Amino acid sequence: MTGIIILAAGSSSRLGAAKQALNYQGQTLLQRAVQTALDSDGEIVAVVLGANAEILQSSIIKQPVHVFFNTDWEEGMASSIRCGINELLKAAPNLISAILMLCDQPYVDTSLINQLIQKASANKIVASAYNGTVGAPVLFDRSFFPALLSLTGHEGAKRILLDHPDSVISIPFPLGAIDIDTIADYDRLNN
Repeated sequence: MTGIIILAAGSSSRLGAAKQALNYQGQTLLQRAVQTALDSDGEIVAVVLGANAEILQSSIIKQPVHVFFNTDWEEGMASSIRCGINELLKAAPNLISAILMLCDQPYVDTSLINQLIQKASANKIVASAYNGTVGAPVLFDRSFFPALLSLTGHEGAKRILLDHPDSVISIPFPLGAIDIDTIADYDRLNN
């Protein structure tokens, strides 16, 4: 079983507003991420909320997703990854892999998520490749869950990718370089 964890707990401090709630093509970025995950071959979808949780949860309340609240969201992304993995394992103990997905990458689509799942194999990481690096969305085999659970602070899962290059399979995703961190990024997306 593959689970998808949408990391949406951040405060969007560089943007100055909840980027998860920004509209793009008739949906919020969070709603788009949730719909993409639900339409994929992933068997269980979880959303990790923190800052602005009430507003964001109301936008996905009718979706068949597990919503988890990261009370330590101010620590940084590592706390959301730990929360997502821990809670998803409680909901689905037979989980064999998990995809970490961000809602500020508007060009992530179901086809990409399905490619990550199709390339999955034991003791491997399947990452998206863009801008000369690899990153999210990224699938981790269960063997990497302890490493994900040991992350701290603002570090995301990138360190695990860098520490285990021989375990990484990459899928080209040039549009992964486009994410929404500032108003200028959002303006470019809509022009």
